Amino acid sequence: MNTQAYAISKYPDVEDVYRRLNALISQPLRPVKAEVMQQYLDYFNTKCKKSKELTDNAKKFIPGGVQHNLAFNYPFPIAIEKAEGAKLVDADGNEYIDFLQAGGPTLLGSNYAPVREKVMEMLQSCGPVTGLFHEYELKLAEEITRHMPAVEMFRMLGSGTESVMAAIRAARTYTKKKCIIKVGGAYHGWSDQMVYGLHIPGTGRLEATGIPLGATRKTSEFFPNAINALRRHLILNLIRGGTAAVIVEPIGPESGTRPVPFDFNQMVRELCDEFGTLLIFDEVVSGFRIGLGGAQGYFGVKPDLTVFGKCVTGGYPMAGGVGGRRDVIMMFAAGIGGIGERAYIGGTLSANPLSCVAGYHAIKEMERTNAPVIAGLAGDRLTAGLQALIEKYSLPFVAFNQGSIVHLETTGVMLLDLRHPLRLAKELKPRKHMMEEMGAAYMANGLVTLAGSRMYTSLADTDEIIDDALARFESVFQNIVQ
Repeated sequence: MNTQAYAISKYPDVEDVYRRLNALISQPLRPVKAEVMQQYLDYFNTKCKKSKELTDNAKKFIPGGVQHNLAFNYPFPIAIEKAEGAKLVDADGNEYIDFLQAGGPTLLGSNYAPVREKVMEMLQSCGPVTGLFHEYELKLAEEITRHMPAVEMFRMLGSGTESVMAAIRAARTYTKKKCIIKVGGAYHGWSDQMVYGLHIPGTGRLEATGIPLGATRKTSEFFPNAINALRRHLILNLIRGGTAAVIVEPIGPESGTRPVPFDFNQMVRELCDEFGTLLIFDEVVSGFRIGLGGAQGYFGVKPDLTVFGKCVTGGYPMAGGVGGRRDVIMMFAAGIGGIGERAYIGGTLSANPLSCVAGYHAIKEMERTNAPVIAGLAGDRLTAGLQALIEKYSLPFVAFNQGSIVHLETTGVMLLDLRHPLRLAKELKPRKHMMEEMGAAYMANGLVTLAGSRMYTSLADTDEIIDDALARFESVFQNIVQ
């Protein structure tokens, strides 16, 4: 492993992280003082009037008022009009430091000019889509296979959800087995078979409203990091026809919110080999963010299939794909074979010229600027600063990072699970509400985060921007209930 090529300068002490997280969820909540929280909420009512008007009107035509879960902010969604580098500007002219970065894909920073210019050239010459082959399909596939150790071939699709669907279909076609095993609490898109054990380990079909029982009958979950439990599932599946694939996020569920020990992926790889099962890495977030070789390059573990999304187009639309072993990927080669000889996948807008030119030049710019490492150093600086503030104000909060993926747990709601059902039933709602309030407090101080508990740094995050952000975090932390 060449650590200088990757964003993680020091892998987190996973045992210590869980010790601190367990301590957090064993303590009473420590929210922002009520009178200060009201001041933060007043910010939205007085400074974000146009956002409120827009999203209130949107509720008449859009379920919930917004189209994507990332936009469901408390107390109401903020409408963004301008994105550039490390900054966002909303419809009322308020400026924010952007640690959401579209949920992770914009490693170069929002609206990165060199990529934008290439996209505009493509739009002027070819337009966004033709339905036919374009040279940049080849150029992008070549770049991905050049950097990702386990990717011999690459098939582009429209989203991470589609890519997971295709990867599972290829695994089942190749192995002639049906069962799929995932880690409880992980998110692998919203296809019928993967809406199982979402967010909270052990919950199975809890969120599978509208999904027939048969869709998840061959899906099972095991608790995070429980290698022995994974072995038991693999043994049990032998009498059910065998396991086609085990799918994991290589840095841990929910972008590493529940981090994995460094040797976890190698142990999963060995189990998959033992049981004749394919290993799928979901690198929708970690692909390129951890390094151009992905988490697979960092950990030195080769999956059979790799799922991409988000970063593969640098934040432009239709971002997804599946890469991996040639013999497995050929299970859904386009335009070959007869009926029943290949796994069918489609996607009219997949690999359109706009997406491919954006992805190709985004990866080229990541390589030229060493963006994963620079963004990772920004993540290190942010995490170290947050930890210093936590200690300064004697807070039970937990900060840790995997390079440019920074976690700030103030309530521990993401660590609740069904192994402690009474705690889950009693504390899920209040801890979730406090997490929402923390996100609102940060935003009222000019900081955009993912649900108040996760941040993505980018190439655009200079030391000055990180230090400015830390000053804003401190203005929140100094008003926490003691």
